[in-house]
Amino acid sequence: MRKVLRLAAITSLVLATVMMGAGAAGAAETHHPQSNTCSGTVASPGTLAGVYRGNVVVTGVCAVDGGAAVIKGNLIIAPGAALNATFALNVAGTGTSSLTVFGNVLVGAGAVSAIGCEPVFSPCSDDPAAANGGNGTLTGRNHIFGNYVALNALTVITHATKINGNLVYSGGGGGVSCAVPSSGILAAIGSPPYFDSEDNTIGGSLTITGLQTCWMGALRNNVRGNVLVLKNTMADPDASEVLTNRVVGSIACFSNSPAVQYGDSTGSPNQVRGFAFGECAFSVRQPNPAPNGPLEPISVKI
Repeated sequence: MRKVLRLAAITSLVLATVMMGAGAAGAAETHHPQSNTCSGTVASPGTLAGVYRGNVVVTGVCAVDGGAAVIKGNLIIAPGAALNATFALNVAGTGTSSLTVFGNVLVGAGAVSAIGCEPVFSPCSDDPAAANGGNGTLTGRNHIFGNYVALNALTVITHATKINGNLVYSGGGGGVSCAVPSSGILAAIGSPPYFDSEDNTIGGSLTITGLQTCWMGALRNNVRGNVLVLKNTMADPDASEVLTNRVVGSIACFSNSPAVQYGDSTGSPNQVRGFAFGECAFSVRQPNPAPNGPLEPISVKI
């Protein structure tokens, strides 16, 4: 299922690139007032670019594709809104696009947030080498100095992003189904709801709890704190791929359905400096790849 979601994501990114092709020229040099709102539609997204001196609230559909966006407060994605920060180039001219948030990123109920992109696993929306299903060559440059917290969100996808604080996915996910929603941005791009965290550097802890969604994965993250994966229920039997993470603290995985497994991730055991509990305990072994591969530990001590 992860391969299917990747193909859906690539398709959606190509569509997003077409829709977002009219960014504001010179936006990277714009200085904005203390409080700001970004809004738009699926057909005509708003653009976040330039320096914002206060908080920014996304109330519709917005993209970070017009150069560097620097937010010196919090970035708030309002309930039902959507942010696409999966671009590496600048649609408004030369240079690159990036998102830097000096405060926290807060994702509201039913909202969609996609931050970060990288070759192979989640190619950038505007990567020419990713056209027609290619692996891509570009990597997004995104940095959140505070916490990144999603409460009852619909979909959150985070790749190759530096987060100084905690990354938290709590609740939400659209229900235990892989059906594409009938309306909204996921309907437009033909993707079911899902949650993903891959190749991120997390200064705090990674917490994924109470999701009810199609698929969930956490792969190849460097986590200085702890990892907690608790009471998540997914429709896809190939979900719960929590693997290949390097954890300085401890890892605990309990009451997930399906339980943490290798699936088709081609992953390797989590490397954990602290303790390991539950489905991610050092003693737990699962087939790699599932369901008939050789047994391998989910986590190993380092």
